[in-house]
Amino acid sequence: MTIKLSNVGKRFNRDWIFRNTSYTFLAGHHYAITGSNGSGKSTLLQALAGSLGISEGKIEWELNDRAITPDSIYNQLAIAAPYVEVIEEMTAVEFLLFHQQFKPLLKGISLDEILFIIGLDKAAHKQIRYYSSGMKQRIKLAQAIFSNVPLLLLDEPCTNLDLAGFDLYNKLIRDYANYKTIIVSSNDINEYSFCENVISIMDYK
Repeated sequence: MTIKLSNVGKRFNRDWIFRNTSYTFLAGHHYAITGSNGSGKSTLLQALAGSLGISEGKIEWELNDRAITPDSIYNQLAIAAPYVEVIEEMTAVEFLLFHQQFKPLLKGISLDEILFIIGLDKAAHKQIRYYSSGMKQRIKLAQAIFSNVPLLLLDEPCTNLDLAGFDLYNKLIRDYANYKTIIVSSNDINEYSFCENVISIMDYK
């Protein structure tokens, strides 16, 4: 998935969050968006996901030399973010099965294998509302990383994870998402150390 930004800007009321943003995210490469808290990292990520309209400029998405329309880009991406909630009345198995109806999961790997990999196999049939915050973050990462889509968007992906969770996150990226276009919004180098490109949102104020 390639994404091209041409003089993109976003404002809320009279306040510009970012302006004159021109950048090309190339297919199969990994990017980090950094900046201070409240600087607009998440806003830019949501614009890249097509879930938030921009105030000026143009965003173009392209997959295998074919243009993707803004109203269908959601079919080509998965996202894990603090503002994306899980359905807590479901079990982990039910949640992944439900998610799979909208976004196919990677071929050749079963739900049981996914839950074992992320360390939730023993809690697979427990309602998510009884999970710890770290367990909830693991299921969020699983539904995003194991989705069979070319674009992966991650906003503070290791929120509520311990050291073992950080290690798991990096292993999941390396083993199951390395070929995807990945864009990470974060100020923590441990969340984007695999990214070869780092963009500061402060450069577009």
